[in-house]
Amino acid sequence: MAPIPPNLLRKTTLGFAKLIVLLALLLFVPAWSLDFWQAWLFALVYIASALLITAYLLKRDPDLIERRLRTGPSAEKRRSQKIVQTLAYVFFVLLLAFPGLDHRFHWSSVPPLLSIASDLFVALGFYLVFLVFRENSFASATIEISPGQKVVSTGPYRLVRHPMYSAALVLLPFIPLALGSYWALLFFPPLFAAIVWRLLDEETFLSKNLPGYDDYRLQTRYRLIPSLW
Repeated sequence: MAPIPPNLLRKTTLGFAKLIVLLALLLFVPAWSLDFWQAWLFALVYIASALLITAYLLKRDPDLIERRLRTGPSAEKRRSQKIVQTLAYVFFVLLLAFPGLDHRFHWSSVPPLLSIASDLFVALGFYLVFLVFRENSFASATIEISPGQKVVSTGPYRLVRHPMYSAALVLLPFIPLALGSYWALLFFPPLFAAIVWRLLDEETFLSKNLPGYDDYRLQTRYRLIPSLW
């Protein structure tokens, strides 16, 4: 196993530190309190899951880590994806931040067991993301074609064409409940709509630019949800 390039390790460590700080700000500043056990438990699940996946990829697939570090609307090359990524980021931030306000002003009363169970679904969503990364080294954070990229049709890609987004559908709707908020669920439908927009645009791009993708679409019928769509 090749050693991890120092520059990649430095960039990954810095990126992870930024993630922790941003997550803390989004969870606790709106709540204006550290007395928010749902946020502490969710942060533990989120950070531990991300850390385990990152550690695995640093050892097994550093090229994928490099691709995943190029993320966000500014990293996209096409205008349509810059727009959809901006919308997705806005609604994701609201999904994380609004529960703090809900906690602060006591708008919701989510049973503790439901919050804890929702954290298990968050962890499950991360596990499904890991399965995607393990199967597809070209799972970039942006829509692009990398040198040597081929169609992946094994593992979770046998079931749906976009298993990364399927994993997001397991993870995202349970974030508000894990954080003790019913009202924050209102931000999931527009976030889901942004995911669908991105997915459809990505399929058009891959159909034009990735050899064999049209054959794969005929082989794997469902985009997002097995036996449904």
